[in-house]
Amino acid sequence: MRAVLEIGGTHVTAALVDPPRGRVSRRIRRPLDARGDAERVLGAIVRCAGELRAPAGQVWVVAVPGPFDHENGIARFRGVGKFDDLYGIDVRSVLIDGVWPRPADVVFVNDAHAFALGEWSRGAAVGHRRCVGITLGTGVGSAFLADGAVHREGPGVPPGGRVDLLRWAGAPLEHFVSRRAILARYGARDGSRDGLRGGSRDGSRDGDRGVDVRDIAARARNGERWAAQVLDEALAALGTVLAPCVRDFGASAVVVGGAVALSWDLVGPALSTGFGDTPVRPRRGTLGVDAALIGAAEYAGAAGR
Repeated sequence: MRAVLEIGGTHVTAALVDPPRGRVSRRIRRPLDARGDAERVLGAIVRCAGELRAPAGQVWVVAVPGPFDHENGIARFRGVGKFDDLYGIDVRSVLIDGVWPRPADVVFVNDAHAFALGEWSRGAAVGHRRCVGITLGTGVGSAFLADGAVHREGPGVPPGGRVDLLRWAGAPLEHFVSRRAILARYGARDGSRDGLRGGSRDGSRDGDRGVDVRDIAARARNGERWAAQVLDEALAALGTVLAPCVRDFGASAVVVGGAVALSWDLVGPALSTGFGDTPVRPRRGTLGVDAALIGAAEYAGAAGR
């Protein structure tokens, strides 16, 4: 069994995973406020890991989004609307010293890479030699896999393998396609395209405080045209930017996960619109919250940890 942590913008999950069987045998999931101070965020993560009561001497593997120094376990979040107070903190040392029973070591993997590996080995991308994984949540995560190996360069692969570094309408893609960007756009309500420049730090306006992407999706389903337009524009932009990468990389599958993908009835068609005549159609992952957990466990096994 492998002890795994998956850290997201709204939750943290600790689990025991059986990599050979691709099965999560025990799972603890707790809320997490990515905008909290370092003590609160790290305290919540350590408590969740401790609740799992993993066997002593485990090498834990942690799936965490970027920007993060995954090799050394150092947080590098800055100006991305999440975990800003963790900048420069040695998260690896915090977990080794704080989790009980004490881990033998802690290794880190990009959460989008873990998601894609899980779907490639056990989920929607099984049988595809080359695939692209996209996670939609607090930000946009991406992974370009060939035979299960993550590629950070080459034809179709954006710098560092990061779709979020690409640009749309003269600005970084995450100014249009991310939780905070969608909330900012929805909160503007005047049709402006200022994205994050038009909202508060969390992407909301006073009149819509407490509204999240799932609420916007619900309003779109109930016939609110502005809600539908905001989602359509954001996801179509992502599809338009992503389509050339998929073609040039030679991927035969594009698998999407993350909190925003839970509204797939709205996300899928909008993404497909952006793909135009690209023959590959994006699909939602089939493993749900287990994808990153399974992928992280398999990553650690492949690395010999």
